[in-house]
Amino acid sequence: MDFGYDAAHLLGTLVLLTSFALLYQRRLFALLNVFTVQALALSAAAAWQGYAHDEPHLYITALLTLTLKAIAIPVALHRIVRRLNIHRTVEPALGIGLTMLAGVSLVTLSILLVLPVTENATALTREDLALSLSVVLLGLLMMIARRNAVSQVVGFMSIENGLILAAVGVAGMPLVVEMSIAFSVMVAFIIFGIFLFQIRERFDTLDLRRIERFRGESD
Repeated sequence: MDFGYDAAHLLGTLVLLTSFALLYQRRLFALLNVFTVQALALSAAAAWQGYAHDEPHLYITALLTLTLKAIAIPVALHRIVRRLNIHRTVEPALGIGLTMLAGVSLVTLSILLVLPVTENATALTREDLALSLSVVLLGLLMMIARRNAVSQVVGFMSIENGLILAAVGVAGMPLVVEMSIAFSVMVAFIIFGIFLFQIRERFDTLDLRRIERFRGESD
């Protein structure tokens, strides 16, 4: 039994499972806590890949993921939620059951798309790419299925997690790519933070359906 393969597969699967948990959550603080768990699992996956394949640059990826996505971003989002005085459930655009069914369908689609075109790659690389594409698609689904702007920010960050999972699963990924991913995360987070405050100040709500209704009344 290859313990390194099993551990890497387990950590990648944990990242995917937390994507489903994000889709299931309806309370903002629970949503942010699950996102923190996903970032921790991603950080552990990067560190393990660095150890198993003797690629020290992946330790930097793991450290960046831990610092930015598991600590800094969740703490900042918690403060934004408290400052905007948002203490309620997130209204989904789709029902939980329908959303989870769509999520399972997207994972199946990811497997059907990735595995046939990666026949020459190693088993671990193929599975990591299938898992990462699943995480990306589930992040997109979350942005579609949630009306609250904060939850859509989390969905966008989950998409970034899927991209990083793909990066650490491909041997020889240069450090500059990982650094650019971390930089893009920070830039996107700053933009979204400004965006949230402007929405709150202008409309006194972060519910996208109420914002659309307000826009219709203005027209």
